[in-house]
Amino acid sequence: MLAKQVPDTRNVGKDAMTAEGTVNRAALPAIFNPEDLNALEQALRLKEQHPGSTVGILTMGPPRAGEIIRQGLYRGADTGWLLTDRLFAGADTLATSYALATAIKKIGDVDIVIGGRQAIDGDTAQVGPQVAQKLGLNQVTYAEEVCSVEDGIATIKRVIDGGVETVQAPLPVVITVNGSAAPCRPQNAKLVMKYKRATCPMERPVVDGTTVDAYAHLYDERPYLTLNQWSVADVDGDINQCGLAGSPTKVKAIKNIVFQAKESKTLTASDADIEGLIKELLSEKIIG
Repeated sequence: MLAKQVPDTRNVGKDAMTAEGTVNRAALPAIFNPEDLNALEQALRLKEQHPGSTVGILTMGPPRAGEIIRQGLYRGADTGWLLTDRLFAGADTLATSYALATAIKKIGDVDIVIGGRQAIDGDTAQVGPQVAQKLGLNQVTYAEEVCSVEDGIATIKRVIDGGVETVQAPLPVVITVNGSAAPCRPQNAKLVMKYKRATCPMERPVVDGTTVDAYAHLYDERPYLTLNQWSVADVDGDINQCGLAGSPTKVKAIKNIVFQAKESKTLTASDADIEGLIKELLSEKIIG
């Protein structure tokens, strides 16, 4: 499944953007993108319904984004891949979907690619459909529930304008999930204890070019604690289609806007005050 570590937009300040117009992720608290958690729950339910299937977390970001993979493992995912490389930095949706699509091709043998409808740091809802397009796969968006997967056909309930519809799509398929879908299950205590030391190589402290980690001996004893980490070269990516180089979207200016009330009125509960307010709203064409 596709997941993203995003800046917590509730804490956006003056340092939220870089001079190049990209998000300054180092200046903001990082969280698991909310709708990706909804998608993870659907993936884990499918795993439970189909013994022998596995769930892998694919994410792109700086080394600290490995936390997203750990949070997935704590909930029941089986493995993960972190795409991290300076050449991936500054990617818009086109470059992001290219990187994810090349990684999915390398992973191979994927029946369902599932992720959140959109990330809260961009709100574009473009990455999922673009990944499907680049891979030449069927896609179902705005999903509320993956009802079943049988005989190579996924049955999916999705939200449309004015209602809900149930559709079927042959595998392999890309599915994007709404935030109104079932919330993700909590972290499992046993899985937290198992994977709490899991890291990508770039997350481990380095001194004078040598990895220094108090738990280094565990990585040899327990290979599952070393998370997959891929660069542009590892996924055979074209550097001209990655990061800023592959991003035609450019932000010209960023402004912080603070809404302030120009005036206020205090009304009593009397009929006269209420009637006067209604007349004023009608005359200003605010209601009616």
